[in-house]
Amino acid sequence: MRRRRCYGARSDARGRTDPEREEEARAGGGEGGGRPSQNMNQEEQFSFTAEWNDPNASLIRRYMFLYYPKDGSVEMYDIKNHRTFLKRTKYEELRPEDLFVGSIITVYARQLKLVGYGDQYTARRLGSKKQKTLGIIKPSTETKLGNLIDQIYKSGLVITKAKMVDLTSDLLQYLSCGPAVALEILGDEAVSAWKKLIESGGTNKAQNEARVQALYGISDVRNNVYGSECATTAAHELDVFFPSPGRGPLNTAKCIDCTLCIIKPHAIAEGLAGKILSTIEEMGFNYSALQMFNVERANAEEFLEVYKGVVAEYNGMVMELCSGPCLALELQGKEIQKLFRECCGPSDPEIARHLRPHSLRALYGKTKVQNAVHCTDLPEDGVLEVQYFFKILDN
Repeated sequence: MRRRRCYGARSDARGRTDPEREEEARAGGGEGGGRPSQNMNQEEQFSFTAEWNDPNASLIRRYMFLYYPKDGSVEMYDIKNHRTFLKRTKYEELRPEDLFVGSIITVYARQLKLVGYGDQYTARRLGSKKQKTLGIIKPSTETKLGNLIDQIYKSGLVITKAKMVDLTSDLLQYLSCGPAVALEILGDEAVSAWKKLIESGGTNKAQNEARVQALYGISDVRNNVYGSECATTAAHELDVFFPSPGRGPLNTAKCIDCTLCIIKPHAIAEGLAGKILSTIEEMGFNYSALQMFNVERANAEEFLEVYKGVVAEYNGMVMELCSGPCLALELQGKEIQKLFRECCGPSDPEIARHLRPHSLRALYGKTKVQNAVHCTDLPEDGVLEVQYFFKILDN
């Protein structure tokens, strides 16, 4: 039997992990160091300045991070100590679309924040058209959040931050008050691209309204969806909802009669978040809180500790949870843990496809580790799991 959950108040842990030791071994401990290798044939490479928060030394370490699109390999150079930290290694888990300033990527269980472009070539190729914009969606009987998010990914945009908050007149004057999902949306000309997705006006208003209604089932989005007017406005508004540093507006988690759903990183990376949310909505569930998290390895180990020594996939589950952004949902209702777990299906997607072919894991899962969603196992764990994400990690 798996253990019952018992979380402490800590949100971090100390101690070097096996993947970190593996990474150091790959780097050769920095012996024979030097600047990253330069290919005589001028092979294309993208260069970034990356930061890693070292929990052992309580320091922020800076690296030159190189990505080679030809074979998907990566290389890291320790800026302070002037030596190679990670020799060029093929790393298939990293996607080119994950590379942008502000992105948090995971390389061998080490979370790196890309804080700047390393050269002008990378800035021109990857950063010249990149924009961030604020998107606000008010979930309702008319506005289907899953459909909107699915269209975001289909249009080539990426959601880098998400949080359900209670809107007030102080936060945004364009929408009526109440719960809404704030999104940080990134992509080429993101401001105009997002406005184009949601705009119901224009020169041919009837045609545009028909397009929006066909996509989302909405005839008028003016009081349900919002996008920043320009890049300058977007920067200001994003700083209100997603300040750095700072927490921003409080999340909407109630932590009563609840269960936790996590849309796993592999599903986010594959652009399945909108489809999964739509399926959850079609199953009749409503989420009372929603937030995107980048879970550090120490937190993933702590959250999944009840499975340690119980399931063979524990290490894989930890690696999956900290491999990229995930989307956490709070769902509320009577016997919600049991009802939602039935809708998720067995943990093995192959078994789920036989026993419950319409369940979330049957529809979107790949393996027992990459099975699309995590859900609370036991009724008594519902509040604890929701609190871990929306109270402990959000702090």
